[in-house]
Amino acid sequence: MADRRKIIYYKDELNDEFSTAVIVPRKIDETWNYGGRGFCWNLIHFFIYRVIAVPVAWSYLKLKFSHKIVNRQVLRPYKKQAFFVYANHTNVFADPLVPTFVCWPKDAMVIVHPNNVSIPVLGRFLPYVGALPLPDNLKAGRNFMETIKFHVSKKRAIMIYPEAHIWPFYTKIRGFLDSSFKYPVEYNTPVFCFTNVYKKRRFSKNPKMVTYVDGPFFADENLSPKEKRRSLRNQVFETMCERSKLNEVELIKYEKLENTEQ
Repeated sequence: MADRRKIIYYKDELNDEFSTAVIVPRKIDETWNYGGRGFCWNLIHFFIYRVIAVPVAWSYLKLKFSHKIVNRQVLRPYKKQAFFVYANHTNVFADPLVPTFVCWPKDAMVIVHPNNVSIPVLGRFLPYVGALPLPDNLKAGRNFMETIKFHVSKKRAIMIYPEAHIWPFYTKIRGFLDSSFKYPVEYNTPVFCFTNVYKKRRFSKNPKMVTYVDGPFFADENLSPKEKRRSLRNQVFETMCERSKLNEVELIKYEKLENTEQ
């Protein structure tokens, strides 16, 4: 029988992007308000996040993917402190939603590409549900780092997709840099990861999505900051690679283009 899976060819595992959304990102400069402070902001956040977003997200994940979370109990001992969570980036619509339920009832703040807050209409509301767009200049960078520090002080979960680019339904873990692990090193917080895998489903063409949570991970205190970043990155990467072996469905096949002319 012929293989009917879609095939995507890639050149650069670190930088190729395969999201189907075509968005012109807005510039995140020093005028961008990351929010999180003030009575009005928190009131709007509560209404949009708890009253609207959570029920809609839960319904979508259950109906579309029969979503299930495994091993979430590893987070319980750390519910009264801040922590950072890392995950694979394989689904345009599900990826922004899963952290909410992995970290529940703790608020999950998600570091995102500026594309996310540039979506017409919807993008204006995403900051109220935890989207923290990456800054585009030095002044915005200071605001961004102050915002991370603020959310750590509020003992929230901060979510990062270290692969950075979306590869829909990819069943392996792409290599990623250790740069995003500077945050837990700086704030001396625990690190967790979760890995979304796709399972066979009896009565639907859509696969079942299962989220495996792992951690906590810590770096040896005797290491330098750079070595700590590398240690945390390697622990997370190796754990996610093991979990990715639990994939049962490959909807899209990814093949690398070798020796292509520029």
